[in-house]
Amino acid sequence: MIETERLLLRNWRESDAESFHVHTNTPAVMRWLGGVKSREDLREVSDRLMRWQEERGFTFWVVERKEDGAFLGFCGLKIADDPAGTITGEYEVGWRFREDSWGRGYAREAASASLDHAFDTLAAERIFAITFNQNEASWGLMRRLGMHRREDLDYHDPRFPNLNPTIIYEIDKREWKG
Repeated sequence: MIETERLLLRNWRESDAESFHVHTNTPAVMRWLGGVKSREDLREVSDRLMRWQEERGFTFWVVERKEDGAFLGFCGLKIADDPAGTITGEYEVGWRFREDSWGRGYAREAASASLDHAFDTLAAERIFAITFNQNEASWGLMRRLGMHRREDLDYHDPRFPNLNPTIIYEIDKREWKG
């Protein structure tokens, strides 16, 4: 578990599946992720996130607000695994937050804690993040985190033909610690 001033980044529990579906499977949240998904699809996602935690010791953790225990979404780390991608096998930071939590700094707080964990605990040398050019909120956060664009690594993801290219941002340990 990772604790910040306002948040807990914790392991997934079976009971999180319903909150995940209700709070992060809305048209606004899923706009850049292929649209609203079925309960079965989301169950596969939460099962995969729990498996990564078990196998790797890290995942896109549940983000819970300390003040009231509210499920806000997820944030954390994974090993990039898109077969069409250019960063496969590298550490990737990512997030997905419920709409009513946007604009309050939760994503930045959770992503910063995730980057600290990657560099300090996992001894990562660099971390990547991906989004689409149209998703200004996402790449805006990447920039606020100190990440820089890697246009040379952009690629086309066949799962999202109407959103491509997938764009890549990166930060290395020196940049993060500097």
